[in-house]
Amino acid sequence: MAGRARCFSPVSWGRLFCTALAACLLWGCAAKAPIPSTGRGPATLRPYTIKGVTYTPLHSARGYREEGVASWYGPGFHGHETSCGEIYDQYKMTCAHKLLPMHTMVRVTNLENGRSQVLRVNDRGPFVAGRIVDLSLAGAKALAVYGRGTARVRVEVEGDVPGATPGGELPGPFYVQVGAFTRRENADKLFARILAAGYAGSRIHYKEIDGTQFFRVHAGVFPTVAAAEDARLRLSAVFEGAFVLAQ
Repeated sequence: MAGRARCFSPVSWGRLFCTALAACLLWGCAAKAPIPSTGRGPATLRPYTIKGVTYTPLHSARGYREEGVASWYGPGFHGHETSCGEIYDQYKMTCAHKLLPMHTMVRVTNLENGRSQVLRVNDRGPFVAGRIVDLSLAGAKALAVYGRGTARVRVEVEGDVPGATPGGELPGPFYVQVGAFTRRENADKLFARILAAGYAGSRIHYKEIDGTQFFRVHAGVFPTVAAAEDARLRLSAVFEGAFVLAQ
């Protein structure tokens, strides 16, 4: 984000400052993958590029199976947003994958000790050569990967998705994020627009990161992934980059 040799008005500097803050907000997930804001379809299904390599996420997880090396991630990302918009909780059974749709349920089997655990994909990664899945801290401990750091595993999809689990659909509620601001008044204005459009269950989600306040406007509320995706398609016509999240 190198600056250019040009003059900025006070207004331009203000806009630049807000842009920089927004970039900092996303940096917690940057090592995994940015959430694209252009193109068609859900943001997390659009192609993205990391370290010069472009990845094209799968639209269906049915029948997916692979073997390779698993690693894990935790403290440095705990409390930050994942690629699907959720707040990462290292103590939950989740994982990061480069291609599988968000909310895909996968069975990860440690081929070195036979341990097996079902995890939910909610992030992108890992982007280290030879690794196929990044486990949460909880997942790493369940599979006895925590101490060693890596292990050879098999990843198999349980069901199809996004949204499917062995026992049914991923539990909601679901929202569609349509904006994020560092100034509460800007969030309030957008929130009023969303309410006027008929999204009575909408909310403003507040979080402080490294001393900076962020106010995210979530349109909702929706009982299923499908209902939220329908709303996202409508809202993205006005709010580019809108994406579904589960809370």
